[in-house]
Amino acid sequence: MKFGNLRANPHVVLTTGCNRWDGGLDVVVEGDAVQVTDDAVLGRVARAFAAKWDGRWQWIARDGCFRDADGRGEAMVFAVTPAKVFAHAKGDPFGATTHRF
Repeated sequence: MKFGNLRANPHVVLTTGCNRWDGGLDVVVEGDAVQVTDDAVLGRVARAFAAKWDGRWQWIARDGCFRDADGRGEAMVFAVTPAKVFAHAKGDPFGATTHRF
């Protein structure tokens, strides 16, 4: 369903941060999601996932998507080019900034 939603409306918001209210940084990125189908690019991303997660995320880049080790399951991959970014510093000092590309 998410794949169909992104094809119909590629405008997305990505968020990351921490659960603390008095420290850390929250970041919000607005942009358009574009499907990544280049197997060379997908291969680099798959290797980065495997390295970051101690080998627990094992994907094979083939036919324009991620596939699991047995080749049956697949996952579409999207890249988001930022159009606008908001950052919110929490703690002392609190602060906020916005950047438009």
